[in-house]
Amino acid sequence: MEQRRFSGKGHWYHETQSSTGQAQALPLVPEAATVTDRFLLDLVLPDDVIAPCQSWLEPARALYDRLFPRSVTVSRQRTFSAYDRLSTALTVAQVYGVQRLCNHYAARLAPLPGPDSSRESNYRLAQITQYARQLASSPEVIDARAREQLEEVGLTTWDIVLMDQIIGFIGFQARVIAAFQALLCQPVRWLPGMDVQQDAAAEPFSRSESRWTPGLASVEPHFASPAQLKALAQWQPLPALRVLAPVLAHEPPLLNALGEIVQSELCATLDAALVDLVALLTARINGSLDCFNTLATSALPDAPLAALRSGERALNSWSKADPQARAVIQAVQLLTRAADRFSAAQFTPLVEQGLSPQQAVNLLAWSGLCGWLNRLKIALGDTH
Repeated sequence: MEQRRFSGKGHWYHETQSSTGQAQALPLVPEAATVTDRFLLDLVLPDDVIAPCQSWLEPARALYDRLFPRSVTVSRQRTFSAYDRLSTALTVAQVYGVQRLCNHYAARLAPLPGPDSSRESNYRLAQITQYARQLASSPEVIDARAREQLEEVGLTTWDIVLMDQIIGFIGFQARVIAAFQALLCQPVRWLPGMDVQQDAAAEPFSRSESRWTPGLASVEPHFASPAQLKALAQWQPLPALRVLAPVLAHEPPLLNALGEIVQSELCATLDAALVDLVALLTARINGSLDCFNTLATSALPDAPLAALRSGERALNSWSKADPQARAVIQAVQLLTRAADRFSAAQFTPLVEQGLSPQQAVNLLAWSGLCGWLNRLKIALGDTH
């Protein structure tokens, strides 16, 4: 079975299997591969907007270079090739539907040789693609069996950690770009018929206590490299990374960049109650019970916590008395569920309710980072 991408589908869609041969299909926007800013993808923004964001944009740019270098050397421990990385990125970009993102990863993927045409390679790529699509679109369905299926096709712990970081990173990138495009009042271009992410089931969130356990082997301090020990010492004290760091430390450069984003000034100018509300809302939508319960001990009042546990209808009822919270909830809900549909219609009310444009961007970027952390918690462990 020969690997290929449908030329008729252009850059928006790629298949893992085919039974017929075709000439190599070029992306519809080949210049998208040569952007200068590979995180914002050459989106032109005013200096007064972009300058306050540098504390988290710089590590995001550095992480892009780590995840998608121009060449990749594979080994027995690290089998994820350049094609695997960019194929996964394009799969996730397609889930979120942000056109600028799809153009870029399709253009980077197009010239790369795919895996061989054996049944094993086809099955491996199919499993990777299915997992990436599920974690991006319906994260709550990922469980221990999903990890086992990746191991059955030959993926190592290092591969799975890398892939989960790629999936989380692309989700963050998609939402940051969508937020900036909404700030610029650029029209949205979403494909009719594209699915909207459904909220996770409410029943698990009736529990106020939970315990997260890693589903992959953690880095053992006695056998860790100096880089792994340094990364653990630096980032495990952060509450957001406390339980994740021992697993993420398999790839210290990726953990370092994520830690810098988490520790950045992203939320420095934001009201703590809004920061907590956004984090709880994304955890509720994505189905990350442990993220939710860890945050539920915050200073947020009981009423919004109860409404969040119950679901959208209860949350909308509670927020009617608080116009700013209502604007934040509506914006974060759409950005989390369908980034391709997010526009000025959701961004403008944030400014009208007292946030500066920079604060609104940071709050929306924070929701994207929370979604990233939600997916890491879901993908790398189990909640009991």
